[in-house]
Amino acid sequence: MLLAVDVGNSTTSIGLFRESRELCFLASLNTDSRKTADQISIDLMNLFALYGHSHREVTGAILCSVVPPLNFMMEKALARLLGRPPMVVSPGIRTGLNIRLSVQAQMGADIVADAVAALERFAPPIVTIDMGTATTIGVITEGRTYEGGLLLPGVGVSLEALSHSAAQLPDISIQRPKALIGRTTEECMRAGIVYGTACMLDGIIDRIRDEFRGRVVTAVATGGNAPVIVRYCRNEIVYDKYLLMNGLWSIYQKNCQSTAERS
Repeated sequence: MLLAVDVGNSTTSIGLFRESRELCFLASLNTDSRKTADQISIDLMNLFALYGHSHREVTGAILCSVVPPLNFMMEKALARLLGRPPMVVSPGIRTGLNIRLSVQAQMGADIVADAVAALERFAPPIVTIDMGTATTIGVITEGRTYEGGLLLPGVGVSLEALSHSAAQLPDISIQRPKALIGRTTEECMRAGIVYGTACMLDGIIDRIRDEFRGRVVTAVATGGNAPVIVRYCRNEIVYDKYLLMNGLWSIYQKNCQSTAERS
């Protein structure tokens, strides 16, 4: 079995795959850079117990992280728990992507995984949208080329900034708005953040499509906030909850195959 770990700014996602690529479970923990390797190991063992599996079933692990202060402890915890260090998505790892960024090392490991998985499902050009703490939009073209993208504040970050910067605005959760035009402060805020984000995505997708002079462009979204927002977009956007996890599975297989070919 393969253990895939994605350390995000707000949450850490943990997925366990069978050899057939079937996902046994996908769980989330709060990301806390203060935790020691022992605490992380205990968290992981508790997840295995919760979902009825044993860490002894794991034959390999892959780690994807956008929180550098936590990388050392996470790698140490995985090595201690599984008896071997994890594969880490970092510069130099085999992905099959042609990355056209000026500084390739600046491309987030999570965006790499999204792009790899998107190319397995769709023909380019592809727009990937990852809606987590930040909303990251990527553009993939022929030749498995990652052209670049856009980076914006995430839905939660925007809503938190609005509540904290305006004294009379309350903290609210991200939920489906009752209507476009709100009748209370909370309804106005919820409608504004949901419809506003949906319109923003529509506008960006339209402009990216213009860059391709009317060609068919496929948009795929993932991330915790995507299900709430995508349903209000006028462009067709495919929601894939497991996009990043499937990308990690593919990257792991590519690099295991590469190692076997060299040996």
